[in-house]
Amino acid sequence: MEDSRNYLMVAAIDFGTTYSGYSFSMRNEFAKDPLQIHTAMWKTRHCTSVKTPTCLLLDGKREFVAFGYDAENQWAELLLEEEHADYLYFERFKMNLHNNKNITSSMMLEDITGTKRMPAFDVFKLSINFLVTHLLDLLKTRGNIVQQDEVKWVLTVPAIWTDKAKRFMRSCAEAAGIQTKNLIVALEPETASIFCQYLPTERLNGSVPGFAMTSEGTEYMVVDLGGGTADITVHPKVANGRLKEIHRAMGNDCGGTSVDRRFFKLCEQIFGEKIMKSLKEDSPLAYLDLVREFEIVKKTLEINKPKVTITIPFVALNTMCQEVHKKDLKSLLKSSTYSGEITLTHDKIRMSLEFFKKLYTPTINNVLTLMKEILGKKTLKGVTHLLLVGGFSDCQFIKDAVNKEFLEKRIIIPDEASLSVLRGAVLFGHKPEYIQSRIMRCSYGVKTNVPWDDRKYDKKHYVVMEKEKRCDNIFSLIVGKDESVKAGMVVNKSFFTPFEHQDKMDIMVYVSEETTPSYVDDDTCALLCTPTITFSDTCEDQRWVDVEFVLGNTEIDIKAHDRKSGEAISATFNLI
Repeated sequence: MEDSRNYLMVAAIDFGTTYSGYSFSMRNEFAKDPLQIHTAMWKTRHCTSVKTPTCLLLDGKREFVAFGYDAENQWAELLLEEEHADYLYFERFKMNLHNNKNITSSMMLEDITGTKRMPAFDVFKLSINFLVTHLLDLLKTRGNIVQQDEVKWVLTVPAIWTDKAKRFMRSCAEAAGIQTKNLIVALEPETASIFCQYLPTERLNGSVPGFAMTSEGTEYMVVDLGGGTADITVHPKVANGRLKEIHRAMGNDCGGTSVDRRFFKLCEQIFGEKIMKSLKEDSPLAYLDLVREFEIVKKTLEINKPKVTITIPFVALNTMCQEVHKKDLKSLLKSSTYSGEITLTHDKIRMSLEFFKKLYTPTINNVLTLMKEILGKKTLKGVTHLLLVGGFSDCQFIKDAVNKEFLEKRIIIPDEASLSVLRGAVLFGHKPEYIQSRIMRCSYGVKTNVPWDDRKYDKKHYVVMEKEKRCDNIFSLIVGKDESVKAGMVVNKSFFTPFEHQDKMDIMVYVSEETTPSYVDDDTCALLCTPTITFSDTCEDQRWVDVEFVLGNTEIDIKAHDRKSGEAISATFNLI
């Protein structure tokens, strides 16, 4: 994004796996007090919340009906009235971008029933459009008329996401009406880290008097535990007041929803896969109630009580048990392997806190393993503090496990940890140059060919081009994995047109898990994209094009110039 200073406001959208929301601040507010950040409030059935569920309801014409709590409630009403058949309800669909290695603009998403499909692009676009419109409408009700092109928009994504996933989100946001030049993609653990730079010590739970994250040389690990992913990186504070990354972002899908999956797997083991499948397809309201109930139990868990109580859709489950297993729910539970752990009283199941904690154990172990792997690096011996952010970091089981495992480290959890990413994204929007450098998560290179040398190259790559012996499929390195790159660093590569009157040129860009890969067809390499460079005119002569790969920002970019004329040439990074 061009950093023109004519914006009036920065607005950040945190599009989460489980919950979404937005925060904003005016430019003049940031100048006076950077922490004067406003966050939208959402009405639930019983209270208000700073985030709303990431769920979308569409009608039979695939047109928008509602998002968030409104979508949840309207879907429940449709189910009660048995008028839901033509509608589509999507929830927790963000993880499709983490789990899918083949992200395209045409990939499809299944709705909650598994019977209807819609392009993922449209689902994300409509959801983002709702959040954008909601903010602009909110400002109007406050008498603050701000045009969309006067807003600098920030969209947060996990740092561990691929370039394709980031570009997919950008494209969806642009299709939702946000201008390309007004949009920044921000990395979630980075924005949380930025937010904590501004917090006073008393709002950093776990810190000691005199500790300041703003002190030059302070090294700390950022552990962003969200609904879908755990996203971990390491930052030291440098002399110019900025941050730099000293270990590439690492993580996996061990967020809060992994606990949900384990609970529903437990239900399958008790009641049977057939019953849980039928509950979802034939009694969707009962299934929705169970999903909602488990989310509430996680949020309100009291670890000083010995038992955990979960309300279940007893009538629906009991009826299905009698139909499928020829026994009632109570008898089925008594005959299960969990009869000693779980009891049924009316419409509630009860289990010990220790048994309930087992649903969290694999997730906690995965997080701890990741943290230990990173902290085990010799270059990170100076890391003294662990900063836990994200909604899942509020879980007491997580806090206790991290404190027990890392006794020599100081654990810091900011007030309202679930909003650290969102509010930090607003600060990042006002000051996008805050991150000085980043560590590359993979190697980038372009496919090329070079003069043949028997001593250096594998014979399977031998080719003859224009009567000349060449080695094809060479991985020409742009930047290597684990290399520290300043934000906005440019790497130059030159290419020529082999044919007369060539009107466009395709460059094949590859990524690799290896630091210095040799060939683009190695097992560790994958085609990232094929950027197209388009010429406004053609010529008979060989034409040289100087290409700039812009690295070290949250997104990779490309620029091209005609060497002879010096003119900029259209270059498109077609990632999806």
